[in-house]
Amino acid sequence: MTTDPLRTRSLVLDADGIPLSALVAEPEHGEPKAVVLAIHGRGMRAAYFAGPAHPDTSLLTLAADLGYTVLAIDRPGHGASAHRLPAGRLIADQAATLHAALTDYARAHPTGAGVQLLAHSFGGKIALHLAAHWPDNPRLPLLGADINGLAQHYAPGAWDRPDDLAGGGRLNWGPLSLYPPGTFHAARALLTPVPALEGRELATWPARYAALAARVRVPVRLTIAEHEHWWRLDPASRAALTAAFPEGLAHLVTAHGAGHNLSLGHAARPYHLRALAFTDDCRTRAAHPGAQAQAQAGAAAPVLAAV
Repeated sequence: MTTDPLRTRSLVLDADGIPLSALVAEPEHGEPKAVVLAIHGRGMRAAYFAGPAHPDTSLLTLAADLGYTVLAIDRPGHGASAHRLPAGRLIADQAATLHAALTDYARAHPTGAGVQLLAHSFGGKIALHLAAHWPDNPRLPLLGADINGLAQHYAPGAWDRPDDLAGGGRLNWGPLSLYPPGTFHAARALLTPVPALEGRELATWPARYAALAARVRVPVRLTIAEHEHWWRLDPASRAALTAAFPEGLAHLVTAHGAGHNLSLGHAARPYHLRALAFTDDCRTRAAHPGAQAQAQAGAAAPVLAAV
């Protein structure tokens, strides 16, 4: 299977009057199994998921090859909305705006079994809020959420350090050997100023994580990179990540040979394949709700313990 960047197209969605730029990749034949809503992290744009340095790292084309539509949207305050929202929006408002953009897309495009969230880092905060507050809409149900690069408690001093997204900084990248040649040059095209409002809720995130997780009612897969330095990840902190969700609903995996920017590294393809396998599992659970308890019991099986 090969990836083809020409199958990824750009569009602008209407999010209740706010223009949001996006990238979309759709299956070549037939309707999609579901729509994967991909949500990028802080200081990046939607092209993070498009394999900017190597086609094997593209979530968009891989997922389309496997029968899914991927909709990667520039979050509010980024891309086409930057001039309208120069300060960005707070987490809850970003979630509402992304859902409005997704609804706009769904008006004219098939969505299959529903929506799967796949989010990175700060985008995971938006995804967790969406999962906790998803509107009850049988035409656009939420299947599950796959979140990487996000935890509950920041590592000591992490948010006080300057961002160094394009320069190979330890927080955002880890060892440089984890990434294909040309990644840091390609990453410069992804960079965007961080809207001011995105820093306002940092201190409240630990309590907010717990409150949001308790409300989630769909399966959640949390992935932490082996070389992750943004978050406190001692054994007790790791255990608390899944314990915050209703029992059996969430599981935690480790992406070996990966740094924080997981979808840009050599580990991107195996991570994306496992994330899409999880999406298949979420579709099965949604189609056969009577088997959900049994599926949840096996969610933390050893075969899913690492990527």
